[in-house]
Amino acid sequence: MGRDADDLAGHTHWRRAVVPPTESDVPIAPDRSTLSRRTFLSVGAGTLGLAALGIGAGGASAAHLPPPSDTALFGTGLPGAYAFLDVASDAYPEINTGPRLAQSYADELGLFSTAFVYDTALAICAYLAGGSEHRASARALGDGLVYALEHDPVYSDGRLRQAYNVGPYVFYDGTPQPYGFVLPDGAANVGSQFGFLGTAVGDMAWSGIALLQLYETTRDSRYRSAAVRIGEWITTNTWSTSPLGGFSLGVDGADVSLPNASTEHNIDCVSLFTLLRRWTRDDRWDLAAGHARAFVLGMWNDVEGYFYTGTNDGAAVNPSPIPLDPQTWSWLALRSTDHAEALDWAVEELAVTDSAAVENSQLPSGLRLSGVTFSSESLTSLASYNGLPVDQQGVWLEGTAQLAAALADRDHEGGGTGDRPWAARTPRPGGSVEVRALLGEIKRAQGALGAGQVMGGVALPERSGIVAASSLLDSGFGFGYFQVQHVGATSWYAMAEQHANPFQPGGL
Repeated sequence: MGRDADDLAGHTHWRRAVVPPTESDVPIAPDRSTLSRRTFLSVGAGTLGLAALGIGAGGASAAHLPPPSDTALFGTGLPGAYAFLDVASDAYPEINTGPRLAQSYADELGLFSTAFVYDTALAICAYLAGGSEHRASARALGDGLVYALEHDPVYSDGRLRQAYNVGPYVFYDGTPQPYGFVLPDGAANVGSQFGFLGTAVGDMAWSGIALLQLYETTRDSRYRSAAVRIGEWITTNTWSTSPLGGFSLGVDGADVSLPNASTEHNIDCVSLFTLLRRWTRDDRWDLAAGHARAFVLGMWNDVEGYFYTGTNDGAAVNPSPIPLDPQTWSWLALRSTDHAEALDWAVEELAVTDSAAVENSQLPSGLRLSGVTFSSESLTSLASYNGLPVDQQGVWLEGTAQLAAALADRDHEGGGTGDRPWAARTPRPGGSVEVRALLGEIKRAQGALGAGQVMGGVALPERSGIVAASSLLDSGFGFGYFQVQHVGATSWYAMAEQHANPFQPGGL
């Protein structure tokens, strides 16, 4: 979509940006009340977050990392992933004694206690995939989403904001934010300091999906009722009558509708409305699911075998960049054999290998990691964030886990030709060569990257969470990803490791 950081109409992937602010950015940045998450974070990479990681323009010092090699120690796998999610979900326990949301990133990113609802929704799904021992944690986060929906400080129409504060901090301009998730007056603590006040269709749909998965497990009708309200907000406020149809992006912080439509977001809507139809028996959700599905199928490139990213204006398809997530999520949500080759396109065209020996890599000496990147443009980007150039071969670990989950769901058993970075590895029990190898790469990253990071001032368990990216990478949409432990990446890894599919009934 559009590349202008101040143009909300271009933000197809606004919920995903991972670029912290700098102190100098804060007083000169545009009006925070109207910025999306992606707009704000695309201002520039934060020197505070990067300095805390020991990363400079010449590469990574990674002072806290264990001695690396190409056979670096694996992480602790699923136990470590859930240990990390537990810390993120229960940050600031002295303040958040009731419903809560998960802090999205380790403190080193510089976003303080920000909790994106997308990440909380993923954590709920990951907890449900982990079985009954994690059900209480899933319910605590689900209760947090319901609370946020019911206690917005301005609106009572069933919307969720992009993000909330879940703990105290002092903002870069010296302004204190002293509260947890619930303000003294009972309102949910929306992320006004960073301008995370908008409502994105994809974030809403993911929250509804997570709540319906909770309903399927618990039969607690509160979760189903909240998901219905989410679905009604989407259909009431974003149903597009433009030539390409589908559901538009959402609203910005000033409640102004955005004309863009995202393939990824409409895939989310297909799943949400299908689940709503299943659990309410209401035929209106069939109509809504069909409206979203028609848009998604209209984004299919039948010649190249991939899905386009969406549209800027509702009338013309945006041909580039080509992101990963519509390829992986389209299979997980639609399971259409006519479009299954999108996964093969992603495997072939977005494959990367990050090596410490290559200029701009931030991996410690001797380490190599393989996976996939964010988009087609990530592979050629010459962007820099505060003087730090991106690594064109940086691995997007959240996306690598998404690909593993989608391939596992498709029961992909092909071993490849050996020219894929992971295809020649020895298969392990429980999945195809590619699935097991991708998961192995993620576990190697879990063991080698992100050590010494903290959340809410509390040290994270060793070799537990998954960092967003192996090295700084550019998404191609005006924002980047960093080597910081992330709830979204960790949750997708947990689901992929257990061959779970959050888009499907019974998928967890």
